Amino acid sequence: MGKVILITGATSGLGKACAEYLSERGLIVYGTGRRAMPETGSVKHLQMDVTDPDSVKQAIEKVIAEQGHIDVVVNNAGMGIGGAAELASVDEIRLQMRTNFMGTVHVCSAVLPHMRQNGGGTIINVSSLGGVMGLPFQAYYSASKFAVEGYSEALSLEVKPFNVKVCLIEPGDFATGFTASRILSEPTQKSKEYSAQFEKTLKNIEKEEQNGLKPERLAKVVFHIVNSKHPKFRYKVGNILQVGFAMSKTWIPSRAYQFLLRIFYSML
Repeated sequence: MGKVILITGATSGLGKACAEYLSERGLIVYGTGRRAMPETGSVKHLQMDVTDPDSVKQAIEKVIAEQGHIDVVVNNAGMGIGGAAELASVDEIRLQMRTNFMGTVHVCSAVLPHMRQNGGGTIINVSSLGGVMGLPFQAYYSASKFAVEGYSEALSLEVKPFNVKVCLIEPGDFATGFTASRILSEPTQKSKEYSAQFEKTLKNIEKEEQNGLKPERLAKVVFHIVNSKHPKFRYKVGNILQVGFAMSKTWIPSRAYQFLLRIFYSML
């Protein structure tokens, strides 16, 4: 179909599934990762560190040089740190925000001039259901995704006159390598105040992730957005219970909502 798609964090998990799914359907797909990767199938791999604006700019300019345009960007690169909010180090907080939030900002800022010059495009920012509700022992992951949500809402208004569409995808739990790659806070694991509850809640979190949906489910949503003339701004993607609970936040009283979260995360 000739469309050029750039997907960040495409070496594993949701990003890899999206890259493979879209390339198999005739799209020109560039997948990025922090380390150089050999090309697999029809996906073109680029080295890009989303926390480094120069690295982002160089990768985007390479795609423009080869294809002349970028039609769709999927900001998927991200990471998670598990631990008590109180005990998080400044370096951990910075890493979480630099990757999940500033990484998205760097890519958007670098690609927008090209999209405006080309007469339009689509930016798909991957948030999380954790960007709709704060997740215990993942406070800064949630904070980074809440930031992506607010940024995307504002950006969508600013770039609409240039025919640039901004969409948010809010995934629930998917069976990917995210669980194994989560960084766990050492101080939390050693804390007499938090360690027992952290271990109990973490088991709950990991069980839900490992029994999550297949990544192809999200890839199909991305493919739908790519081919839609008028995509929605927000897409919640997950099992029916997770999506329903996230949507209910607008009408369930806050005290009751917090109580239900405590039950879900075994925090009573």
